[in-house]
Amino acid sequence: MEEPAGCQVPVDGARTPAQIWDEDITRRALDELFSHARKYRTSASYGQLMKFVTRFRSYAPYNAMLVHIQLPGAAYVAPPERWLRKYGRFVKADARPLIILRPMGPVMFVFDVSDTEPGPDAKPLPPEVTHPFEVREGYAGYQLERTMENAKRDGVSILERKAGSQAAGSICAVLGQPRQPLEFEIGRDNYDEPIFVQVPLRYTLLLNETMSREARYATMVHELAHLYCGHLGTPDIRWWPDRRGLTLTQREFEAESVTYLVCSRLGIDNPSAEYLADYVKRCPDVPPISLECVMKAAGLIEQMGSKRQKQRPERGSTQRER
Repeated sequence: MEEPAGCQVPVDGARTPAQIWDEDITRRALDELFSHARKYRTSASYGQLMKFVTRFRSYAPYNAMLVHIQLPGAAYVAPPERWLRKYGRFVKADARPLIILRPMGPVMFVFDVSDTEPGPDAKPLPPEVTHPFEVREGYAGYQLERTMENAKRDGVSILERKAGSQAAGSICAVLGQPRQPLEFEIGRDNYDEPIFVQVPLRYTLLLNETMSREARYATMVHELAHLYCGHLGTPDIRWWPDRRGLTLTQREFEAESVTYLVCSRLGIDNPSAEYLADYVKRCPDVPPISLECVMKAAGLIEQMGSKRQKQRPERGSTQRER
């Protein structure tokens, strides 16, 4: 498939943002593992990783992948304190600790259920531990509207419009004249009135309103994946990277991977599963992608559907109540 003109490598030999970002690979441990150790480079091993992360729902995608790297056969992991407090189980003396990222901190050590043993007051383990990979039926509930609201903090206006059956959605940067800023709610005041900040309109994401809620959610995730993987650039490299200049195959493979992870962890059927399965059949190796970006984008979009996000550090933003 021919590359869009705006995504081709500059003819004057200048490096694209994606190439500059790739040169800093030593700062990203997961991508270094993917690039140099060639872990998950085969389509088969990548497919196994994706399935593990989608079913390992007790932790964010990034941490689920860290668990798979260290112990592919893990079933359910938790820190020692939680094993004892919630399940009445002790970590065995010769247990193997697994390292994952701690929220608002550096790292934490967790242990798989196979490395624990019941204490005197232990009760039978619940299904969340004994059958953590159980396939479940899901639907797009509050995640759809909540994600649409949270996208405003990054200047993304998500609009639903009627379109043909073959048009699912799209995202593009807003160029040209200044546009009406978006209002993003950041909390409530002492009188329970909403507090808003104004965010510049940067991107427009269109959804086909004739599709089902689940299809609209999957499409929205796919388009946001393009944004948060850096395919459209970035207004601030502290938020997400600028990786413009990737090939069409790289961009689509990353976006489809993010969509597969987010939707499958909710139990939502999505066409990304078919896309990845077909790719595994046709191609022995995975294209040169960023696992770091895929996992972080999936985790971010998952969070956007579950709770209100905090305001980005924005210069010149204004705040008002109404």
